[in-house]
Formats: sequence, C-alpha cells, structure tokens
Amino acid sequence: MTREQVIGGGTGVLLFATMVLVAAFEWTGIHGFSAAAMATTVLALGLLALRVTWARRLFLVIGLFLFVLAVARLPDWTQATGAALRSAGFIIAFFTAMTTIRSASLTSEPIADCGRFLADQPPGRRYLALTVGGHLFGLILMYGSISLLGSLAEASATREKNPEIRGHRLRRMLIAIQRGFVSTLPWSPLAFATAISISLVPGANWTETVLPCFVSTVILAGVGWALDTVLKPKISGPLPARTAPDGRWISKLRPLLMLLFILVGSTLALHLLTGVRVTGVVMVVVPALSLAWVALQAGQQGGSGAAGPVLTRAKAHVVSDLPRHGPEIVLLAMAGFIGALGSSIVLPMVHAAGFNLAGMPAWVLLLAVFWLIPITGQFGMNPILSASLMVPLLPAPEVIGVSPSAVILAITSGWALSGATSPFTASTLLIAVLGKVTPGHVGMRWNGPYAVVCGLVLSVWICIAAAVL
Repeated sequence: MTREQVIGGGTGVLLFATMVLVAAFEWTGIHGFSAAAMATTVLALGLLALRVTWARRLFLVIGLFLFVLAVARLPDWTQATGAALRSAGFIIAFFTAMTTIRSASLTSEPIADCGRFLADQPPGRRYLALTVGGHLFGLILMYGSISLLGSLAEASATREKNPEIRGHRLRRMLIAIQRGFVSTLPWSPLAFATAISISLVPGANWTETVLPCFVSTVILAGVGWALDTVLKPKISGPLPARTAPDGRWISKLRPLLMLLFILVGSTLALHLLTGVRVTGVVMVVVPALSLAWVALQAGQQGGSGAAGPVLTRAKAHVVSDLPRHGPEIVLLAMAGFIGALGSSIVLPMVHAAGFNLAGMPAWVLLLAVFWLIPITGQFGMNPILSASLMVPLLPAPEVIGVSPSAVILAITSGWALSGATSPFTASTLLIAVLGKVTPGHVGMRWNGPYAVVCGLVLSVWICIAAAVL
C-alpha cells in the first residue's frame, strides 16, 4: 500500500469511528463516548490536513488561532474548546452517516430511472416535476441530488436542437432542481440546517419544529413555481411538439417514495419510542438502512449470498469513498468549530460593551438572524459558521418570549435562502458548473428575484410565528 492509501484508509476509519462514538453518546449519554469522539475528530482533521488544499487548510489555521486566543482570554477555555470540538465531531458524524445512503443510491437503477423520468417531462409540468424531484432526492442524497438530477437535466436539454429553447430549458430545469433541494433544508431531519440548528437552540426538538418549518418549505417551493410560471420566457419561433416519457408517475416514483417512507418513518418511530434526539437516531438508522439496501441490490444481481458484497462495499466506502469527501468535511467541521469557539470569545466582549439583546423585540432578533445568514453567505461565510457564531449570542428563547421552534424557523429559512443565492455554497457551485455560468450569476441573476420574494414572504411568516408559537 502507498503512503496515500494508508493515510486515506486511516482517515476513513477515524471518520467512521467518530460517527459511531457520537451516535453512542447520543443514545447512552455516557461522556466517555463524547471524549473519545473529540479525540478521533482531532486525529481525523489532522490527517485530512495532509490531503486537502491550502484553501481548506486555512480553516484549520483559523481554528488553531482561535484556540490559542481562547486559551489566552477565556478562564473556561477548556469548556469552550470542548463545546467547539463536540460541534465539529457532531458535523463529521452526521455527514458520515448521510454519505452511506448516497453511496448506496449510486448503484440503484430504479433511482436513476426515476430521475430520468422527471427530467424528461414535457414543459407544462417539467418545472414542478423537477422541484418535487429535487426535494425528494435532496432528502436522501443531499447535494448528490443536484449532481444526479442536474446531469440528467443537462443530458435532456442537450437533445434539444433549437439553441434558444435549449438555453432556457437548461436554466429552468437547473433552478427547479436547486430550489427543490433548498426547500428540504427548513424541515428535513436529514438536513444539516435542521440538525445543526436543533443542536444550537436550547430546548429545540424536531417534532415540535417540523410543522412550522414545513410552511417555509411550501413557501420556498411555491414561490419558485409561481415565478417560473409568471416569468416564463417568450420563444421567438414555433414550439416543437413534446411527448411525455413512458411510464406512470406512481410506478416510477414508488422506489424513492418507499425509501423515504421507511427512512423518515423509522427515524420518527425510534425517536418517539426512545426519546433519543432525531439527529442521534439518524446516525444509526441511515447506515443500517444503507447496508440493507446494498444487500438487496446484491441479492437482485444474483450470487450465493449478499454478505460478501455488502462487506466489500462497506470497506470500500470507509477506506476509499469517505476520504474523498475530505475538502467538504474540513469545511463543514471547521465552520462549526470556528463558529462555536468564536462565539465563546465574542460573547464576553458583547456583555462588556453593555449590549442588551434581551431588551429587543423578538421579531427583530429573529429577522436579523434570518437575513444575516444569506447576506453573510455572499461574503463566503458558510451557513454553519454563520449560525454557530450568531445563535449562541442570542438570549434563550424563553427570555425573549418565543418558543425554540420560532428560532429554528428563522435559522433554517435563512439557511435555505443562502443555499439558493450564496456563490460559495455547494448547491450554487454545482448548478453553475452544470449551467456553464458563474456561481454569482446563478445566485444573483437566476435566483435573485426568487430570493427577494421568498425573503419577504418568509419574513412575514417568521413574524407570525414569533407571535403565535
């Protein structure tokens, strides 16, 4: 084995170990698991530093600088650093768990066939089909949904001979997929926006936040469809005849819907039965379901047994696939670490300066959080970093007279807007590559009007939620 393979394999094992240890702590509350997870987190990030570019190593350098600053300025620097490491470890564990379902889906022909069916819909229902598809696929594949559906949409648009129609078609298909994906962020228990927000807000839990946050999902998806209908481009020549793809909707979507039903249903059932946080349940349910899915695929392909192929796939995922996500893991984990430790350093300064956020109206604070997340996203701040830095500075929900659900609503709604507009988020970067434009063009030109309208409607909903929740 080469040195690179040894480092990559060691990194994958440490990432997987972090997921197991964090999940064990979520289920048992034994602090030894949490301490061990902090150790594997540090070791994993240390090995990843050898594999990523300096653009990603910069986040590690900033984190190290903040650690030195915390030691110098904070009397309780060990607690602050521990909280920041727990945040980074949680992000690594959650990301690792979600990559398992993404890996299993890549070899599923019914899932790919479902994507092709959505991408080949005629113009009258294509946008809505891809928005729904982007949402459903996004629940399982996260950013992988954009890569999968976006590639199929690009292939579908390429078959169009008229260049004018081809350009409009590709743009509308891609933004439908992106807007469908970002609409998952407010409510999905499998999304980072929900998982991180719940971990940051005292007293928050998914079962109480899901309904108000799903209203945000409806707004994000509905505004996108309405704007596409109103702003539909005019074609100079005659429109070519279109035919719908073969197959019935229910039969094509059945594999995806069944997977979602099993995934969300089992997660919710275990959460209600055990009382374990939804994020902790996800870290167990998703890998287990992924293994079962791989075993089913192996059985369908024939052979004497599924154990061999499943173990081979699992080993390959840990030692080969996981390390390839190194740049994403460093970015996300260090965003959580920097935000958590940075807020611990800033908070005493805020108190010393005499700022009294508790005296401000709750709706003002919630709208500030909501708008600051997409605004700071324009300057390169990942939503994890923005939320981790801002939310700990807020007074507790009961102090300002709102429920934790209202705070979660503001955070996740702003997170979704950032996902549609920030030129630095993975969703915008992927859409830019597929659409052969710059990320700034996607964020401002393609999604600018959408963000303004959604922002105004969501602001009204957040104010209502602050008053009634």
